[in-house]
Amino acid sequence: MPIANWCILAACLLPVMTIGLAKVASVLAKGKGGEGFDNNNPRAWASRLTGWQQRAHAAQINGFEALPLFIAAVILAQQAHADQGHIDTLALSFVAVRVVYVIVYLMNLGTLRSLVWLVGLAISTAILAMA
Repeated sequence: MPIANWCILAACLLPVMTIGLAKVASVLAKGKGGEGFDNNNPRAWASRLTGWQQRAHAAQINGFEALPLFIAAVILAQQAHADQGHIDTLALSFVAVRVVYVIVYLMNLGTLRSLVWLVGLAISTAILAMA
């Protein structure tokens, strides 16, 4: 399986791992008397988040929003028989940029976050242009 296909899997798992950070922190807080993650009502739990946990939730949502273009770009470029090495390199770059995006989002660096998001969009667009 090409590296780019593994990158699709990584990009799909990254939003889940991002919100997982907030959920783990909530579970740990509950053990210390705080309000924990409510698996019976996760939307209400998410609506009460603040600080970095709220930003983790927002980063998760944005991660899911970024997936369709990236997945379509990789698949269409592969179907067009574009250079797989180039697709793989760009796909790896996309995943790396998305990891950086999550980090700067959690750090509350809005302007940098937007620039990193734009780089991710440009990478997906570049892959799509190979098709």
